[in-house]
Amino acid sequence: MSMYHTVVVGTDGSDSSLHAVARAAELAGTAGATLVIACAYFPTDEREVAKARDELGDDVAYQVVGSNPAEDTVRRAAERARAHGATKIDTVAVSGKPVETLLKVVAKHEAELLVVGNRGLRSLAGRILGSVPSEAARRSRTDVLIVHTT
Repeated sequence: MSMYHTVVVGTDGSDSSLHAVARAAELAGTAGATLVIACAYFPTDEREVAKARDELGDDVAYQVVGSNPAEDTVRRAAERARAHGATKIDTVAVSGKPVETLLKVVAKHEAELLVVGNRGLRSLAGRILGSVPSEAARRSRTDVLIVHTT
């Protein structure tokens, strides 16, 4: 019996995050677990987009804006996950900041493992302001796997 029944992985569609999806898919497939692929996105309201740009700085290029691109992102990630061994896959696109969104998805799906890529851990901004992987690891109440993706 596997200790992981549900694994959540975050993606923004970047090559780095898709590498984390592949690793999470391998784990979920081996464990017979459900893989939940989550994409946080910012609404397309111009004020919200401007606010996101202010908050994200250099990482803004990696953020998904709008629900349609987010749905496309999780669909492509699910295809990659299938190719890497996951057989039970759910996808969710949720409006909000990446860390808060991932933690909500983990709680909602009662996941035992959260998988994220390491992008942002080594940057100066990531060390000073925090990055998705470091913040997720600090705030998560479940196991966190930080995949070396960069």
